[in-house]
Amino acid sequence: MSTLVSSLAPGQFILPDRDFGAYLFDLDGTIYLGDQLLPGAERLLSHLHERGTRTIFLSNNPTRDPEMYVDKLRKLGVAAEVGDVINTVVSIVAWLKRVHPGATVFPIAEQPLIRALTQAGIRISEDPSEIDIVIASYDRTFDYRKLQIAFDALWQYGEAILVTTNPDRYCPFPGGRGEPDAAAIVAAIEASTGVTCQANAGKPDQIMIDAALGVLDVDVSDCVMVGDRLYTDIRMATNAGMASALVLTGETTLETLSECPVEQKPRYVLDRIDHLVPALQPLTH
Repeated sequence: MSTLVSSLAPGQFILPDRDFGAYLFDLDGTIYLGDQLLPGAERLLSHLHERGTRTIFLSNNPTRDPEMYVDKLRKLGVAAEVGDVINTVVSIVAWLKRVHPGATVFPIAEQPLIRALTQAGIRISEDPSEIDIVIASYDRTFDYRKLQIAFDALWQYGEAILVTTNPDRYCPFPGGRGEPDAAAIVAAIEASTGVTCQANAGKPDQIMIDAALGVLDVDVSDCVMVGDRLYTDIRMATNAGMASALVLTGETTLETLSECPVEQKPRYVLDRIDHLVPALQPLTH
C-alpha cells in the first residue's frame, strides 16, 4: 500500500508487500500478552517456521533467561530454540565481557541476570568500594538497601558507572495494568546521585541490535523488526536502517502513533500480526 503512516485514519493499516529474509519479534504485547498468544501469532509463526525463515525473538525483560522464554513459547505452541531468543540478560552479559572485561559489578536485578553474570565469570560485589559498574535492571526486589549500595558506589566513591538493561518505563500486563520497569530504578539512582546512565543493553540501543544481527546471516536491508512500542522496537529498527512494523496489540494506539514525529514512525502498521506477510493478508486491504 502507498498510504503514508502519517495520514493513517482509524481502521486503516499499511501492510508489507514483500517477504523478508529474517524477522525480529518483540514478545510482550507483540507475540503474546500474559499467557495468551495474541491474534494471528500462531498462524504467522507456523507459516514462517514451515517456510524455513529465520526468526529471532527480542525482549527487554531481564527477569527471564532464554531458556525460560523458550519454555513459555513452546507451551504456547510456538517452535523455538534457545538460540532464537535474545533478551537483555544475553545482551548485557555479552557487552560486559566485550567492553568491560574484568569489571566488578553490582546488579540491581533478579536471579536470571545474576545467574547469567555468575556463569559468565563476571565478579559481583555489594561492597561499594569494589564496584566498577552498577547495573540497574527490572527488579521486583528493589529496596532501599540496594539503592544505598548504588548511591555509595556512584556518589561516595565516585568511580563506578551506571548502566541499565533496558529503558522501559513499565511492563504491560493483561487487562491494561502493568508494573514499574527498569526506568523507574534508573530514575531513582540518577535523582539521588546526580549521575547519568551511560549505557543501555536493550532496545532501542546499539548493544541490542548488535547482539541480534550477530546471530543472523542476513543483511540488515532484508530484516524487519516487529513490535508494539515506538520508543524501543520501532526506534531501534530506524536507528539500524531496518524496516519496522508496528502491531497495535500492545502499548501503541493509532492516537499515539498520530502524535509521533514523522522520522520515528514505522514503515508498516498492522492491526494483527499475521498480516505481516503477504500470503496471510486479507485479499483486499
